[in-house]
Amino acid sequence: MEFFNENIIFYIVAYLVGSIPFGLILAKKFAGVNVQESGSKSIGATNVLRVVKEKDPVLAKKLGIATVLLDAIKGTAVLLVAIAMGLSNETLWGIAVLAVLGHCYSIYLNFEGGKGVATGLGVFIVLIPIPTIIGAIVWGFCAKVLKISSLSSLLGLVSVVIGAVVLNNGVGVDSNAPVYLIAFIILYKHIPNIIRLIKREEEKVA
Repeated sequence: MEFFNENIIFYIVAYLVGSIPFGLILAKKFAGVNVQESGSKSIGATNVLRVVKEKDPVLAKKLGIATVLLDAIKGTAVLLVAIAMGLSNETLWGIAVLAVLGHCYSIYLNFEGGKGVATGLGVFIVLIPIPTIIGAIVWGFCAKVLKISSLSSLLGLVSVVIGAVVLNNGVGVDSNAPVYLIAFIILYKHIPNIIRLIKREEEKVA
């Protein structure tokens, strides 16, 4: 068997593309700030919004939206190419996991990164669209009412997992293990947020 077969190439590409820190790049280029040195120090959209808002509230919203979209697309894009090439469902889930890992532990940032929510959304919407839509609705409602980004994201994530388990017809493999693995990665990256939530110290997003 060739070491650099089609699957392995896609796994590598998924991780490398997932590792691209769009939030960091956008904030530096358009606002002149380093999000790794301010706020929660995350490269995700929430921290981009929070940090850039101190300088330019209008620009902050634009960069926040752009960060969410680009972080989601980097997971979606590799999957769509893999699907077009007819790769197996097992391989697709491997790509999904590695894209999220890349975002959370970026090779370009000494294995630091974001929380994985947007990239997780990007891969889930391709592979389990119905549970993901349910999760997105829950996230949107909670974000509107609670105004706490981390809590809203976690509740949305739980909804996706529950939806995948209940429906159990969109995963395309023998178990829900890949869904659980991605959820665990995202949950693990949110441990500091969970601790602040328990202490009631988590900041709201205005």
